[in-house]
Amino acid sequence: MASLSRPLTVQIDEKVFPAVGERPANPVLKDIKFEVEPGSFVIITGPSGGGKSTMLNIIAGLDKDFQGAVDFGGSDDVRLAFVFQSPRLLPWRTVYENIALALPPNDPRQANVPELLKRVGLTEAANAYPEMISLGMQRRVALARAFVLEPDLLLMDEPFVSLDDPTAQGLRELLVELWSRRPTTVLFVTHDRAESVMLGTRILRLSAGPATIVEDIPVRLSVADRTDREKVRSEQRHIFGEA
Repeated sequence: MASLSRPLTVQIDEKVFPAVGERPANPVLKDIKFEVEPGSFVIITGPSGGGKSTMLNIIAGLDKDFQGAVDFGGSDDVRLAFVFQSPRLLPWRTVYENIALALPPNDPRQANVPELLKRVGLTEAANAYPEMISLGMQRRVALARAFVLEPDLLLMDEPFVSLDDPTAQGLRELLVELWSRRPTTVLFVTHDRAESVMLGTRILRLSAGPATIVEDIPVRLSVADRTDREKVRSEQRHIFGEA
């Protein structure tokens, strides 16, 4: 069951980065408004530098300098997890410790760490340090750290960028599995169209800056269809007109 009981509402009337030295002010986002139903997986895509990451930072509360409002369905007590482009693991902590670090001491969710390690295929690497494992494995640690929180809202900013295709595909399939086992509301930034279709229940496409939403596209795939490459390609052709 989805954790948010009511839709998330995002309204960004304007977001402007102020002038710095000789660089003029930069309007990044304008007239953005959308709702996200609980348990949906919303893709945010658009041109590079178009404000997608800025939007996630605003939703996460990391950037409060904007005109508008973010409403978490009327709740002030929302568990939020953020997976960034880099895994952001603490190098002096083991894989196990990096996952458990997201939880307060003695939190009952600590008991879920071994099962999550198994789910992401890292049981044998539990005592390894980040420098001892590959980038793909580090990203699996970051996924496990996010899901151990049992978040109401999961924000993901191009978490599989710079990986080779087989590794990225394996992580997408892992994400689909984790999300299907414990559905949460997800906002996921990517430039990859195939990734958009495979993961998303809905795609929001932004224009060039100052960015606004120019398309809101439903994705027709079931959870079971998302690991079927031919069905993903067919839906990609339907949405984007290409394979």
